[in-house]
Amino acid sequence: MDGGPLPDELRNAPDLDTLVGRAEALNLQPGWTPRVAGGLYAEPRTPYKPAHWRYDDAKAAMDGALRLIDTKLAERRNFALTNPGQSDSMATLNTLVCAYQAMLPGEHARSHRHSPDAFRVILDSHGAWSCVDGEKHPMETGDVVLTPGMAWHGHGHDGEAPAYWFDGLNVPLLHRLEPMFFEDHPDGMEPIERSVETSPYRFTGPWQQARLDEAAADPDGHFGRRIVLDTASMPAMGIHVQRWETGFASRPYRSTANQCFVVTCGRGTSTIGAESFEWGFGDTFLAPCWTRVEHRAAETATVVAMTDEPVMRFCQFWHFEALD
Repeated sequence: MDGGPLPDELRNAPDLDTLVGRAEALNLQPGWTPRVAGGLYAEPRTPYKPAHWRYDDAKAAMDGALRLIDTKLAERRNFALTNPGQSDSMATLNTLVCAYQAMLPGEHARSHRHSPDAFRVILDSHGAWSCVDGEKHPMETGDVVLTPGMAWHGHGHDGEAPAYWFDGLNVPLLHRLEPMFFEDHPDGMEPIERSVETSPYRFTGPWQQARLDEAAADPDGHFGRRIVLDTASMPAMGIHVQRWETGFASRPYRSTANQCFVVTCGRGTSTIGAESFEWGFGDTFLAPCWTRVEHRAAETATVVAMTDEPVMRFCQFWHFEALD
C-alpha cells in the first residue's frame, strides 16, 4: 500500500509488536491474533434470534397502511419482519427475509424483477392475482405462489375485500453473495399474455392438503407429514409444507439451515432454542441456524416452512442432528 512501511522496515522489525503494527498499516492482519483465530469455532453460531410475529398484530398494521398509503406511493404495501438480534438490518434471518403484505380491491402492484427468489403464502384473498412472465394466475386463500429470481412479476386484485399474504425472499443471501440486480418493468404493469388456473408457480391449498393426505409420517418423528414443493426454478430456496396432527409432539432436532415457519391453520407451541412461542393462524416464527427446534400441536396444524437448506446441501455445509 502506498505510503506505508517499506519492505525492509517489515523485514527488520526489532520486535513482534512493531512488526504487527507495521503490517497492520498495510492492511496485513496477522492470523495468529485472537480476533482472527476466533473466526473458526467448534460449531455454528449466529446473532439471529428465534422470534415470533402474531398475524393479528401484522394484520392490524396492514389495515392501518391500507388506510394511510396506496400503491402509488409504496410499490409494495408491506411490513418486513426484522430479527430482534439484528435491529439495524432488514434481514429476518441470515439468508432470508419475511414480510406481510396487503392489497385493496382494484389496486395493482406494478411489475418488476430482481435476482432474489420470492414466494407467497396467501392468508386471506379472493380475487387477487399474480402475473409472472406474462402468465396471470390466481392468488387465493391457502395458495403458495412462487416468483423465481429475475422473472417479471406484478400483482392485481379484482375481488371485493382486502387481500393479505406472507412474503418470503432470499434477499439477504444475495446481499452477502453480491449478485443483486433489480429492474422496473418499462410498461409499469407487464402485459398479460394469458390467464391460467394451474401453473408451475402455484400450489393451491386443496392440492397441498391432498398431497399431505398421501404423505407418510416422518418415521423419525421430527416433521409429522411433510411434502417438499417443487422449487426447481428457485434452487437456492426450499419450501416444505407440514401437517401436525392434534397432540403431535416432534422429536427435537437442530440443523445448519435457517427456517421461517408460517401457520396456515391450527394452533400449537414451538420451542426454538430457549424461547417458547404459542402460535395460531397466520403467525410466523423462526429457527436460526443450529438452534434446537421442537413443535407441539394443540389442534391439527398446517405449517409452511421456507428454508435455505438447498444452499447448505449444495455447498456441503448441511448438518442435521437429532436431539433428546
